[in-house]
Amino acid sequence: MRYPLLMAGLLLIAAPAQAADDHTRSTYVTMVLQAFAAKVECPNTDVVYQDLVQKAQQMQLPDGTTEQVRKAIAWMHTGGKMGEKQADDVMAEVAVATQMTDLDQRRLGMSNWCEKQKTSLAGLIRSKGS
Repeated sequence: MRYPLLMAGLLLIAAPAQAADDHTRSTYVTMVLQAFAAKVECPNTDVVYQDLVQKAQQMQLPDGTTEQVRKAIAWMHTGGKMGEKQADDVMAEVAVATQMTDLDQRRLGMSNWCEKQKTSLAGLIRSKGS
């Protein structure tokens, strides 16, 4: 009888940690998606992949997270012609980040959105040639 109670207690303790990890990864997925969107949509903007990797490390995400997210974004935004489909939870996070970014771009207008990204993504995006 003690074993099931112990397991239930451990699961309850672990659940908030998992939720925090999911939120951290969702935040990271959104940042990566916005960085790549800025590269495509904003003139003279580039992404340095190593900066994304360092940010994932700072956020204590598992090794390989940046590549998973990059592949998921590429797969989703090219209709499966590039990248690779990832786990369902990663694909769902990319879909939500895409919708949020699209709404922000429409709400702010592209030039205002690009200006906002220079500040909010400083350290992840740079001017080309920098």
